[in-house]
Amino acid sequence: MIKPVLALIKWVLMVAGMVYLVSLGMEFVESRPGKGNRARNQFKTGVITRGTLENLVSSTGTLAAVGTVNVGTQVSGTIEQVLADYNDEVKQGQVLARLDQALFQASVTEARARVIQALASLAKARAEYDRNRPLMEQGHLSAQEFLIMETEFKAARGMLMAARGVLKRARVNLDNATIRSPINGKVIERSIEAGQTVAASYSTPTLFVIAEDLSKMQIEADVDESDIGRIRRDQEVRFTVQTFPDRVFDGRVSQIRLNPVVVSNVVTYTVVVAAPNDRGLLLPGMTATVDFVVERVEDALLAPAPALNFTPGDGNGSKASTGNALFVSDNGGPPRRVPVTPGVSNGAQTEVRGRGVAEDMVVLVGINRVKAEAKKGFFTWLLGRRPPKKRK
Repeated sequence: MIKPVLALIKWVLMVAGMVYLVSLGMEFVESRPGKGNRARNQFKTGVITRGTLENLVSSTGTLAAVGTVNVGTQVSGTIEQVLADYNDEVKQGQVLARLDQALFQASVTEARARVIQALASLAKARAEYDRNRPLMEQGHLSAQEFLIMETEFKAARGMLMAARGVLKRARVNLDNATIRSPINGKVIERSIEAGQTVAASYSTPTLFVIAEDLSKMQIEADVDESDIGRIRRDQEVRFTVQTFPDRVFDGRVSQIRLNPVVVSNVVTYTVVVAAPNDRGLLLPGMTATVDFVVERVEDALLAPAPALNFTPGDGNGSKASTGNALFVSDNGGPPRRVPVTPGVSNGAQTEVRGRGVAEDMVVLVGINRVKAEAKKGFFTWLLGRRPPKKRK
């Protein structure tokens, strides 16, 4: 009974010894300086590249035509003719629509009749005034009696002026019954049909919308209050629209409106971006995804942003970094600190400057947790962790 147990113990010890020797051999191979495997397994690495880096502020906005004019009506009535449609090119003064003019012409005729009546009354009052004035001066007529005639004369003159004013207003209304284009441009909206009744009692209804020049567009973008301080006039802007997702359009900031807009306790500011549209691809109402170029550097050395926030510590740990150094491992050797001066950053990459920095340099960006945990598998459970070697 004892012999089988001893044999089993002996067999277990032999297997454990073989496993231990194999693990030592593997560690020796991985730790050889020429192979560079140790640093590659223990740390995550990145590469310093050379290129252009931009710091952007992103937003969304809506495209609109520059110089858009809403054409309305100052009089109420029924639309008799519509002479312009969507996308029509119109000239200043061109007739767009006409209202039924019968009532307006009747008003003009009535006003003319009142002017004629007022002229007749004035002529009669003037004659009475001129005939009785010498009598009053010679004492044959009292001043009180002459005052009545003088008052009638002045009242007749006032009635004539009022009648002429009514006639002028009637003529203006008749002229306003013909809707004309105030500018040269293109009709981008038509809101009326023939036979429709329009009322201008309280507010002027919009009948047409005319864009002065569709070769010049603008974007009204909403920028968050946390980013508005980084936006400036004439700043470079790039944007895309959904209908051309692979095409990038250029623009410039033309205006920063100081009136804040608060929606659900979120404060935004409207930034107007001027966008040329020489090819006519951009249409009013399109949604634009806008990138404001806050900073840009060209032909710069770019390091992964996590590399500036990583400092290797003892074992598999790491320490907080001051952000002004990178760590590299030459051919699997211990990490080496390289001082740098950070520059523009977009969150993923950071511009770095320094005498010890070069293109294609491999830098440490973090701990390789997966491989570090893999080394703590069966061997660690079976043999236990060996204490680290003391440095001499």
